[in-house]
Amino acid sequence: MMSIRPPLLCAASLILVAMGTASAQEVDTQAIVDALFKAGGNQPNVRGSGAKGVCVKGTFTPSAEAPGLSKAPHFAKANAEKPLPMTARFSMGGSNPKVSDKAKPVTRGFSMRIADPSGDMVFVFISAPVFGTKTPQQLLDFATVRAPGPDGKPDAEKIKAFGAANPETTRQAAWLNARPVPASYAGVDYWGVHAYTLTDAKGTATVAKLKTVAAAGQLGLSDDEAKAKPDAFYADELKERLAQGPARFDLVAILGETGDPTNDPTVQWPEESRKSVKLGTLAITALEPAATCDGATFDPVVDLPAGVAGPTDDPMFAIRSPAYAISLSRRTN
Repeated sequence: MMSIRPPLLCAASLILVAMGTASAQEVDTQAIVDALFKAGGNQPNVRGSGAKGVCVKGTFTPSAEAPGLSKAPHFAKANAEKPLPMTARFSMGGSNPKVSDKAKPVTRGFSMRIADPSGDMVFVFISAPVFGTKTPQQLLDFATVRAPGPDGKPDAEKIKAFGAANPETTRQAAWLNARPVPASYAGVDYWGVHAYTLTDAKGTATVAKLKTVAAAGQLGLSDDEAKAKPDAFYADELKERLAQGPARFDLVAILGETGDPTNDPTVQWPEESRKSVKLGTLAITALEPAATCDGATFDPVVDLPAGVAGPTDDPMFAIRSPAYAISLSRRTN
């Protein structure tokens, strides 16, 4: 286990941290959001990332081991007998709502809001163990070089040169390209990429990365199978799957060790040599109207209970809150 961290900051403090981080690096959050939209073709009324997606509902049932890591009410033993309601959204990365479900070097997303009378607990996961950039400035540059030119396509040479100069930004795509196109939103694992601090009732803190493990296993398409699929098949596949029963995932905490970086989400912890603890089971039960997920953001910076804290030294975590707020304002105004 790693050293104890400061307790969870209040929502207002976290927003200030986020804005302060961006300001310190002289990165305008608005410029980042604008660049993300531009990279996707400046589509109207969509998210800056995860523009294409499916809203779902389900439940969360904590494991018997969860209270031993976190005092969050959502992990209380009582909820094992009466699972908590959950709203979630699966999505394709990027701001283009027309992106093909067959695109290999694109992350699939899994965002969730687990409700408890004490408040919500929100997590955002992607289908790769690493994020695409290390800092807000790098994210701005990463999105900028992917903006389409006069021909409607980004400059491949500029993208190649940027990757050569910033090798950490190539790790996510390398991971995705080395694996088949997922056959289902419910047939792939998702990672939280950021390091969280879980604190139990005695005040013992454990740094961990969170992951959801698909009960269905890793369902991938061969190249021929992918070619035969339409560009939008995930929603229909998920509807058919849920008609047969819930799609389940284990929520797992991968425990950190001294020396594991917490400030760089482009670095993967070696899971094979790390102890993991099951925190609970996520059960997706039905599709929900898009409006159920579109009215607010899944903000993992603000919506965390006591007993779960995001990293204070990771600028990519901190900037999520102001970026999400700008994106929400843009798509709803």
